[in-house]
Formats: sequence, structure tokens, C-alpha cells
Amino acid sequence: MKKMIASAAIIGLFSPMIVTAADIATVNDVHIRSLAASCAACHGTQGNTVSGSNGADSIPALAGVQKSEIIAKLAAFKSGERPATVMHRHAKGLTADEITALAQYFSEQVPKAPVTLKSQKLQAGHAN
Repeated sequence: MKKMIASAAIIGLFSPMIVTAADIATVNDVHIRSLAASCAACHGTQGNTVSGSNGADSIPALAGVQKSEIIAKLAAFKSGERPATVMHRHAKGLTADEITALAQYFSEQVPKAPVTLKSQKLQAGHAN
């Protein structure tokens, strides 16, 4: 009986250390979704961009773009082959695995028509 209790205690102590492939996939999924969320500042939520009031799309949508195209463009930004204002800085911070995972994520997103943002005027009494 003492051996059984000792075995159960040891298993209980070490069970949090047991990591399954599903746990690793979940951690990776959260990491990639976090990286993709940082892309949303310019490329829109889930890669669906928005347009300015003039309807011009200066920043491309990523949703539904082929995985190979995203990988190629990010690699070109990372190497400096493709000129950019900020993308080369973002790409340099990504590993090859992160680039591949981001490309997979955005290629699986459903493209939506861009939303056009309308300019708004501040009211005269608007506080700074």
C-alpha cells in the first residue's frame, strides 16, 4: 500500500511536466495568433485590410493569399531584397518557422471586402 501511495505521489508531482503534442500545438497556435495580431495594426484583423477615405489600398490584405507568396515576400523583406518602410524590420525578427506558420495562418483566413474608413471632423469643444 505504501508503494502505491508513493507511486501516486510521484506521478502527481511529475504529471504537470508531461507535455503532449497537443499542448505544444496549442502553445504554437497561441504564439502565431499573437504574431498575427501584431500584423493587424496595418493589415487589418485576420489579414483583412481597411481602406482610407479615398478608397486606395496602400497596405495589402493578407487573408487568403497563397502561403508560398507570403513566405516569398517575407523572406524578401527579411533579406532586404524588397524595399519597405517598416516590413523589413518586422520580418528580420521572425524565424523561418514563424514565417511559415504566419503564411499558413493568413492563407487560411477568409478574404473580406475592405471596409472604407470615413474621415471625421472633431467638434470645436473637443478636449485634447
